Amino acid sequence: MAKKEFLLTSEGFLDLETELNELKNVRRPKVIEAIKDARSQGDLSENADYDAARAEQAEVEGRIKELEYMLENAKIIQKESGHIVGLGSTVTISYVDDDDTEVYSIVGSMEADPFENKISNESPLGKAIIGKKQGDEIEVASPTGSYKIKIEKVD
Repeated sequence: MAKKEFLLTSEGFLDLETELNELKNVRRPKVIEAIKDARSQGDLSENADYDAARAEQAEVEGRIKELEYMLENAKIIQKESGHIVGLGSTVTISYVDDDDTEVYSIVGSMEADPFENKISNESPLGKAIIGKKQGDEIEVASPTGSYKIKIEKVD
């Protein structure tokens, strides 16, 4: 099976490392302690605390494995130099039809968070603006229809 490469900014890589350390050093010991406490209550066949602790343990261990795999196969993206849009770029765009302006950071799919204006290089907007430069007008095809944007600034 081919390994999947995960594109991450250095900030995103550190966030995943922090989450992994939290799971290993804080949550895992708490879950183990909860399982010990539930076992000490006696009959495990009808012990809701034990069942809940085991379910949480499965969730924590699954996430630890997922994070370890992602970090092992991560590729840190370097910000493109100049005024060409690439991974790691911060881009100011204006929507041609309504004069609305937005600022987005272009990140790998694992870091995408539309609520923080971090868009994936695999999203319709991300795909449309990668490789473009300041001043370019682009038509973006999206699932809800196409729209035009202008790249105002690339950092």
